[in-house]
Parts: sequence; structure tokens; C-alpha cells
Amino acid sequence: MNFCSECGDMVKLLVPDGDNLPRHVCQRCGTIHYLNPKLVVGCIAEWQDQILLCRRSIAPRYGLWTLPAGFMENGESTTQAAIRETLEEACARVDIQQLFSLVNVPHINQVHLFYRARLLDTSFAAGLETLETELFSEQTLPWQSLAFQSVTLCLRAYFADRKAGRFVFHEDDLPRPVAPITDHLQG
Repeated sequence: MNFCSECGDMVKLLVPDGDNLPRHVCQRCGTIHYLNPKLVVGCIAEWQDQILLCRRSIAPRYGLWTLPAGFMENGESTTQAAIRETLEEACARVDIQQLFSLVNVPHINQVHLFYRARLLDTSFAAGLETLETELFSEQTLPWQSLAFQSVTLCLRAYFADRKAGRFVFHEDDLPRPVAPITDHLQG
């Protein structure tokens, strides 16, 4: 950050009084700009024993498969974000069940939340950010072509829970990759 969004003057990175972390502080108006993690929200859209995946038509990870998910917008709840993202990416209508997985991705300042959801019908299609959509069983799921590690963690937990006959909440932390990150959205 270079300029203050309040007055337009230059900001300086420093630790404000009463704080313990460096923040961008406007030298003219004194506004402290807090940069916080972004929420990526989506769902595991279930239809019978299958789940809906989207093949990405945008970077990062063009052409790979993912759960319908995306950045939460201001003014919406996490469930509203999951419903909206599923509609935008897969043209699918869902009934949200429960929060299933939270994946912390601190090296790119993100938190990924995935809900279990029930597809209301099978009239889904590719949205603007999707090449195609498809229902997959555990056996047909393209594990080697999943776009994000957070989605892989979520789906492994989902299928393990389904096999155990009970769904519980899962929380994971993704470690910083050894190689530099080239994709700046979703880990």
C-alpha cells in the first residue's frame, strides 16, 4: 500500500502506538490501514453419492478442477457467499447444510471455508469462470487435477467422514510451500 484511501497522502509502514504489528499509517490524517486475511467460501455440492466440481476457466490454475468457491463479498454472510459462488461458477442452486472445513492459508493471507450443501436439482452448467461442471463419485474424482491443496484436504476429509458414517468439522493449516508461490489466489 502506498497511498491513504481516506486522504490520498503517502502511508508509512510502522507499528502504531498500542499495537504490536507494522501497519500502513497515513502521515497526514493518521488513518491506520489494517490488511486482514481474505475469506474464500464455497461448498461441497452433493447429489446422491456424487459431488459437483468446476473446471476453472481463469487463472490461477486454469483448466484444473475445484469446488465452487470464491472470495466473500462485503455485506454478505459466509452461507450467502457459498450460495452465490456456487450459482456464479456452476449455475447450481444449493441448500446449505453445515460448515464442514476451514483451511488456514496464512502464507497468502486467506482462510478457506467449505460448507456441505445439497444440490436442489441437476440443472447446473458452466458459469463465467468455469470451463465445465461435472458430478464425480469418489472413484471418478480427478484427484491429480485438483486446483488447490485446500480443496484436496476438504475432499479427503469429506470422503473419510462419509465412509465413517458421520460428518464432523475439520480445521487444517496449509504450510508455506518450499517453492515460491506463483499463484496469488487460493492455496
